[in-house]
Parts: sequence; C-alpha cells; structure tokens
Amino acid sequence: MNDRRTALTARRGTLALLAACLTGCATSPRSDRSTAASPSSWSGRLGLVIASEPPQQFHAGFDLTGSEQSGELQLTSPLGSILAVLQWRPGQALLRQDGERREYPSVDALSAAVTGTAVPVRALFAWLRGEPESVEGWHVDVSQLPDGRLLARRFAPLPTAELRIILDRS
Repeated sequence: MNDRRTALTARRGTLALLAACLTGCATSPRSDRSTAASPSSWSGRLGLVIASEPPQQFHAGFDLTGSEQSGELQLTSPLGSILAVLQWRPGQALLRQDGERREYPSVDALSAAVTGTAVPVRALFAWLRGEPESVEGWHVDVSQLPDGRLLARRFAPLPTAELRIILDRS
C-alpha cells in the first residue's frame, strides 16, 4: 500500500510539472527577457484539474523561458521552493525533481510517459502569444489573455482536464 501511495504521489508531482508545461506555463511576457514582437518568457500561476477518479488538482507558480524548440519550465510552491524543472531541446527533454534527473527523447515523450498523452507544447507557446492554435482534443480560450488569463480544456482523450493560467503583470 505504501508503494502505491509513493507511486501516486510521484506521478502527481510529475503530472503537475507536465500540466504546467501543458498549459504553457503561461504568464505575461517579462519585459526584461523578451521583445514586444515575440516574447520568450512568461511567469505566473497555474492551476490544473484532472477529472480522474479521484479528481486530481495541482497549483503552482511557474517561469517559462525559450520556445517550443528549446526552453525551460520551472515550477514553484506558494512559498517559492522549486518543485520541478523541465528543460528541452531538439532530441532531448530533462526532468529534474526531488534530486532526481530523468531524460526523454522529446517533450512529447516526457508528457506521454507522465500523462499518457503528448502535451501540445508548440500550441502552448502560440496560445501564450494569443494565437488560438487548434490542437485535436483541446479547446483554448485566449480572449482573456489581455487581462493575463488563459484557459485550456482537454476533452479527449479522457479524463478531461482544465488548465487555468494567471500571468504576472508588469
């Protein structure tokens, strides 16, 4: 029973990291690390609710830098401690969590290993730029992005999931 709880806790932590990545770990662009035409850095808070049995919830702060090809996502607790760091570049994705490192051939492979489905990382960056890029199984609402809010819902595959992002404002 303890092994099952430990595995579930580890999966939730990794899922949370991935959820952050899934959601684009979105926040408003930071003026010190981005250009007005093409921001490459966001930070804020995110919440992910997965309609599994039992339902799973994750809330964290995040910092996202880079692009869909090469970047880093850092998730933090409300007190500022680092929960996990995800780094990726072509051909490799690295997850650092709880003093451990795990490597994957891509962000899609990492997300598939953690959640059972690939996270639409390319679309996440587009969403954060206010571009409602279409992804099969997902619906995104970027209409509130000027107010620093992004909502993405996964309706397929099951279980459904809802990602809410609140961006830091400069």
